[in-house]
Amino acid sequence: MALLQTTATPTAGMDSTMGANHVAAAFLEGLGVPTVLANAVGAAIVFVGVLAAVYLVGQAMVVPLVDRVLDARGLEKHARLPVQKLTSVLIVFVGIAVAFGFAGFGNFLQSLATIAAAATLAIGFAMQDVIANFVAGLFIFTDRPFRIGDWIEWEGNSGIVEDISFRVTRVRTFDNELLTVPNSQLTDGVIKNPVAKDTLRLQFTFGIGYEDDVETATDIIVDEAERHPEILTDPAPSVRLTELADSYVGLRSRIWIDNPSRADFVKIRSEYVKNVKARFDEAGIEIPFPQRDLSGQIELPPEHVQQ
Repeated sequence: MALLQTTATPTAGMDSTMGANHVAAAFLEGLGVPTVLANAVGAAIVFVGVLAAVYLVGQAMVVPLVDRVLDARGLEKHARLPVQKLTSVLIVFVGIAVAFGFAGFGNFLQSLATIAAAATLAIGFAMQDVIANFVAGLFIFTDRPFRIGDWIEWEGNSGIVEDISFRVTRVRTFDNELLTVPNSQLTDGVIKNPVAKDTLRLQFTFGIGYEDDVETATDIIVDEAERHPEILTDPAPSVRLTELADSYVGLRSRIWIDNPSRADFVKIRSEYVKNVKARFDEAGIEIPFPQRDLSGQIELPPEHVQQ
């Protein structure tokens, strides 16, 4: 009896696993479908039914849970979309695995898993760059060094971020060119994000002549900064003498702007420099142009020397 009980246990387990498959096959046989075809169609019906059930349950329970986690993380819309897509793919994958088991495709599933493992290894070697960009995309989404709409600079390039995906980031340059940048390039190097903070410091060096009064020029530079409505007074503008060049004295102005963007940066600096230049002209302060001393002797070939 003990032996019979022991051997009956796995049979009962198989019957419970294959029950839905047998019920579907028996129903089709009752409709006059041949046994072989009824078994195949019955397994297919069970597979589709279980897959649909797992997918619907996942969409009803797992997806809202993921959304709540994303809300807690404070991720924005551009970061949510890829994570939500990945969640749906995982739900479908789990549904297929469960449906294979209920439909009685266990042996096929094991073979498929072996083939998939070998294929994954081969594909992994062939797609190292793609995988690296995918991992880099995950770091961009979690670390958030920049967001859509930010102005970024890297490796001599600059522009406004238009889209971020798991593989590439699309940047619109200020010449209206679209750059598609692999994510690994944006995580392996240094990225400058001038608009990441609430304020931005601008610098500009004004060159004046050696005969001009430094204090008068400094007062004009600071006064024009204080007059401009979009230049902050806290932190206050400042001017430092930073250079004694061949033809000019360099006065470096440091000013701060609020809520920076590329458009604000260019507009405010242009207006500020233009206003200072006009005041310099009124005060008789010159902005020297570069000069070169070409004095000296030049030896000419003998055929060019007049006798």
